[in-house]
Amino acid sequence: MGLYGEQVLPRIINLACGMATGNPLRERVCAGLVGDVVEIGFGSGLNVPFYPTAVTQVAAIEPSDLGWKLAGARVSASPVRVERSGLDGQLLPFDDATFDCAVSTWTMCTIPDLDAALAQVRRVLRPGGTLHFIEHGLAPDASVARWQRRLEPVQKRLFGGCHLTRQIVGRVEDAGFTIKEIDTFYEEGAPKVMGADSLGVAVN
Repeated sequence: MGLYGEQVLPRIINLACGMATGNPLRERVCAGLVGDVVEIGFGSGLNVPFYPTAVTQVAAIEPSDLGWKLAGARVSASPVRVERSGLDGQLLPFDDATFDCAVSTWTMCTIPDLDAALAQVRRVLRPGGTLHFIEHGLAPDASVARWQRRLEPVQKRLFGGCHLTRQIVGRVEDAGFTIKEIDTFYEEGAPKVMGADSLGVAVN
């Protein structure tokens, strides 16, 4: 990844994604988590304070060593046991039907092979298990979507492969999940090109 990807970008993401305006959204996403949970794109652990008491343990998937280091204080303070358990969401090191829930927050935009990652999530979820997510993606308004397409090449270079135009809900459905709940909106305080969010729960 180079110096920028290894040492600079995780700090930028920690600051940008750690803004207080995102906390209510993280709380909504995490509210229904129960039992054994796998979190894809754990980052610096910004979801940790919002894990419900119904969560037994969390397997954190995070490729960045610095991201995991930045998560240290949050993980240490968590009443829920959290272990770094893998580096790649496209190849999860778990047996089939291991988890009750999976959670992904602003992660599906950067995974190189999203279809492979979603197939892995389905595989490790138990039947009836749920994927809880908030992700940004292709905007519903044509004028915003045009700007997303123009800016995406720069966005990908600056932010670790982050795509602006992925149709997240459709990709989740195409992977075989059934959407149980969905809310689509522009995130308050974010530029529309980066803040066209989908927050939902999908059933395996």
